[in-house]
Amino acid sequence: MKKIKIPYKWQLIILLWFAYFLNQGDRQVFNVVIPLIKEDLKLSDVQIGLVATVFTLVYGILVPFAGLAGDLLRRKWIVFYSLLIFSLGTLFTGFSNGMILLIIFRSIATGAGESFYYPAATSLIGQFHQKTRAMALSIHQTSLYTGIVASGFIAGYIGENYGWRSSFYVFGGIGVLWSFVVLAKLKDSPTTVVKSQVEKPQFRQIIKAVLTKKTVYFLSLAFGAMVFVNIGYLTWMPTFLHEKYDMSLSQAGFSSMFYHHLFAFLGVMVGGKVSDHFAAVRKTIRMEAELIGLLFGAPFIYLMAVSDSLTWCYVGLGLFGFFRGIYDSNLFAALFDVIEPKYRASSMGLMLAFAFTIGSFAPVVLGWIKTVSGLTDGLSALSYFYIAGAILIFIAIKLFFDNDYYEEN
Repeated sequence: MKKIKIPYKWQLIILLWFAYFLNQGDRQVFNVVIPLIKEDLKLSDVQIGLVATVFTLVYGILVPFAGLAGDLLRRKWIVFYSLLIFSLGTLFTGFSNGMILLIIFRSIATGAGESFYYPAATSLIGQFHQKTRAMALSIHQTSLYTGIVASGFIAGYIGENYGWRSSFYVFGGIGVLWSFVVLAKLKDSPTTVVKSQVEKPQFRQIIKAVLTKKTVYFLSLAFGAMVFVNIGYLTWMPTFLHEKYDMSLSQAGFSSMFYHHLFAFLGVMVGGKVSDHFAAVRKTIRMEAELIGLLFGAPFIYLMAVSDSLTWCYVGLGLFGFFRGIYDSNLFAALFDVIEPKYRASSMGLMLAFAFTIGSFAPVVLGWIKTVSGLTDGLSALSYFYIAGAILIFIAIKLFFDNDYYEEN
C-alpha cells in the first residue's frame, strides 16, 4: 500500500498545534485550581487576581519584543525556547510556597516564555500557508480551545486527588519533552518564498510599516476589549461555577470551558472557511467576520452570568464561544490584510502587547468586584467590552481599511 506523505506545511500545523495546546493548557491550570491554592497558601481573591494580572502584564510587555525577534531572528529557535521556558515555569510553579514564588514562576517565567511563542509561530504559518491561511490559522486556534478544556478537567482532577502542585508538575514536564520534538522537526521558513520575504528587515522599517496603518490601531483596541473579556472569563469562570452551583473543581473546570470552547471550535472552523471562500471577491470579509463575532457574542456573555439556571448558563457559554470562534478565525488573518509578510510577526507582537496590557487588569478587577458585589456583576459587565470592540472594527472598515489594504501576490 502506498504510503501517504503529509505536506510539510500541514506537518507544521501538527507540531505547532500540540505546542499551542500546551501553551494554553499551562495557562489554564492555575485558574482551575485557584480554590486549592487560596486555601493552601492563605491568599485572598485580590491576591489571586494579582498573580493572574502580573502574568498577563508580563506577557503584554514582552510580546512586542517577541514580535520583533520573530522578524529579525530564526523563528524555529524562538518557538523552541518559548516552549521550553514556559514549560519550566509551569513545572516550578508547583514548588511555590507563597505569593512571591507564584509571581516569579507563574507570572514572570511562564508569562515571559509564553509571550514569545505566538508571533513567531503564527508568522511561520502565514508564510507556509497563503491560499489556505485562514483555515491553517483556524486549525492552529483549535488547539487553544482543546488545551483549555482538557487542562480544565485534568488539572481539576489531579488537584482534587493529588494536590494542586501535581497539576503543574504534569503539564510542565510534558511541555519540556515536546519542546525537544519541536526542535528536531521544525523548519525555519519555506524554500519557495521570494528573497524579499526572507530577508530580515531593519528595526526602523518595521516600526514605520506597522505604525503608519491606522487599521492596526483599531484592530488592536478591539482585540484589547476581547482579551479583557477572555482573561476575566478564563480566570474566574471555574470559580463562579464552583461557588454558584456547588460543583467539584474537576466538574467546574470542565464545564466552564467545555461548552464555550466546543462551540468556539465550530465557530472558528466556520469563520475560517467562509472568509477564505469570499476573500478573493470581498476584501473586507475578514474584518466583517470579527465584527459579527463580537457584536453577536455580547448578549450571550451577559446570559451566562445572570442566569439562575445552569442549563441557560451553558447555552450562554456555548453561543458566546461560537461567536468568539468567528472572531478568532480572522484575528490575525485580518491583520495580515494590511501588513506585508516580512513585518507580520512584529505587527502581531505590537497588537498582542496592546491587547494583553489592557486585558491584564481583568483578573484583579473582577477579583475586587467579587469581594464587593459578586462575580455575577463582574462577568455580566464583560458583555459591554464586546460591544465596544465591534464598534471599533466597524469604524476601521469604514474609514481606514481601503487605504491600508495590502495586495498580496
